[in-house]
Amino acid sequence: MLVNVGDLPKVKDVVADDAPRALAAAPATGHGLSGPPAHAVRAGPRRGPVSDGAAYAALDLGTNNCRLLIAEPSRHGFRVVDAFSRIVRLGEGLAASEQLNALAIERTIEALRVCRDKMRVKGVRRARLIATEACRAARNGTHFVERVQDEIGLDLEIVDRRTEAYLAVTGCAALADPQAHSVVIFDIGGGSTEIAWLDGRAKSPMADPCKRIRAWDSLPVGVVTVAERHGGVTVTRESFEDMVEEVSTLLQPFQLAASAASTAPGFHLLGTSGTVTTLGGIFLDLPRYDRRRVDGLWMADTEIDHVIDQLIELNYSERATHPCIGRDRADLVLAGCAILEAIRRAFPSPRLRIADRGLREGILMNLMREDGVWRRRRR
Repeated sequence: MLVNVGDLPKVKDVVADDAPRALAAAPATGHGLSGPPAHAVRAGPRRGPVSDGAAYAALDLGTNNCRLLIAEPSRHGFRVVDAFSRIVRLGEGLAASEQLNALAIERTIEALRVCRDKMRVKGVRRARLIATEACRAARNGTHFVERVQDEIGLDLEIVDRRTEAYLAVTGCAALADPQAHSVVIFDIGGGSTEIAWLDGRAKSPMADPCKRIRAWDSLPVGVVTVAERHGGVTVTRESFEDMVEEVSTLLQPFQLAASAASTAPGFHLLGTSGTVTTLGGIFLDLPRYDRRRVDGLWMADTEIDHVIDQLIELNYSERATHPCIGRDRADLVLAGCAILEAIRRAFPSPRLRIADRGLREGILMNLMREDGVWRRRRR
């Protein structure tokens, strides 16, 4: 049975003493990120204990992508049983019009129908369906959410930027080097970029990463907004620098708050987004994108320079036919590289770790921890 998330009770912030692989995170402390607001967290119904084989779902509707992950708890985390991702460009033209346009809405609703059907087939009992920057910024964002509820029976939850940053950290912090005393984690989205500074060395692989957060921010720029303002089809080195300069200006308050980040022993960057995974695929010269090879990949600073230089030299057609980019991302990839470059200049690091995981994984881990699935298995 499909569960409409908006009708369900709220999830409490729970610290799981046996959460696997430190992928789940408890409420954070430090500079305003104290865990997601209570009103922003929802989950499936409590009709007795959730069985070990129960399906959980997490949906992330962003400015550019609609992504679904369905999973079941396993001994050391969760096992993905189905996934879906489609570029819908919900935020297309939003910066100029402040409205979600009709074509973008239709594309997105069609993708959400696919997600609904997949959740029904897999018997999802617990779910959280979130919408981010496009719906936050659009004047008709609430109307769109109501239409989704009326037409396809899914209750989307428009989360604020603090919640989005929390989930980004929760979903990918397990890939931070446990020996590093400082890590800057970022998630480059379609309409916003979330960034957080984790200070202090992780006490153990099971330690709560959000307790290390000392500063965070959500920049109102993503690959779609930057590409629309500066042009994504034809990108010169001059226009690329213009993109970097815009993002660098917006990044300054966070750069000031986290000024000590890059001076700590073992400091590195940890990025999750289509931008960094694309760079990883290009670096590995993959004939087609392979998540198993990209998730967790380390890239040196000079290797990132080389890949970005390669991309700037490619024209739009060459980017569109590249097996790790494709036509859907060809006009966005350099905008994403400009955001990455601004972060790298603000926080120089000899290495970057790439995460092909993020919000959805964070949602799933939090839902499963709330149900105590690993504590039951332990007993």
